[in-house]
Amino acid sequence: MSTHIEAKKGEVAKTVLLPGDPMRAKWIAETFLDNPKCYNDVRGMLGFTGAYKGKRVSVQGTGMGIPSALIYCHELINDYGVKNLIRVGSTGSFQKDIKIRDIVIATAASSTSGINNSRFINADYSPTANFELFMKAALYAKENNTPVKAGNVLSADEFYEDDYDSYKIWADFGVLCVEMETAGLYTIAAKFNVKALSILTLSNSLVTKERTSVGDRESTFGTMVKIALNTF
Repeated sequence: MSTHIEAKKGEVAKTVLLPGDPMRAKWIAETFLDNPKCYNDVRGMLGFTGAYKGKRVSVQGTGMGIPSALIYCHELINDYGVKNLIRVGSTGSFQKDIKIRDIVIATAASSTSGINNSRFINADYSPTANFELFMKAALYAKENNTPVKAGNVLSADEFYEDDYDSYKIWADFGVLCVEMETAGLYTIAAKFNVKALSILTLSNSLVTKERTSVGDRESTFGTMVKIALNTF
């Protein structure tokens, strides 16, 4: 048991999928895992362990934003010995050729967060994906004729910004989309020498202003989850 996760020793698998929404964690567990069992509901942040194709896997909600996600990642790594952390989340497109329902695998994460400023004074740290997990995800997608985009994403601290068009400078430098956790995930994975990958589904576009409904997200997010479940 840790501060925010009430699982007993051995109840969390070595590989954990990390949706931000705890109800999405429940949906993933009940839809894709055999015999899922809930090991955590502290603060309503649900966590489950089950099996996929005979392999143990857990799903843990992290909440929104880097500070919340890092609490759960830190405890999963240090209190439960987790070795593979795979974020499965939603994201907003910065590019006109990346459309809603497309899948993006984050090779690296830029950020507006100050999470690394105190570590790297007057310098920029570039959080990146684990190459092994990335290659497995990309290969599975290719073998199953699932188109994916890959590249740099932005992990933002603010969901509602004062300047709606501020995304354009990031877009001009090739950043694909925006979410709120990946830079923190990749940083903490590097710090503790574990593997991390972020797989994202486009839920809206800042370019076209399109967005998916809540129901549509559940029906389309399954492809992203299948990729994640076949990377370990």
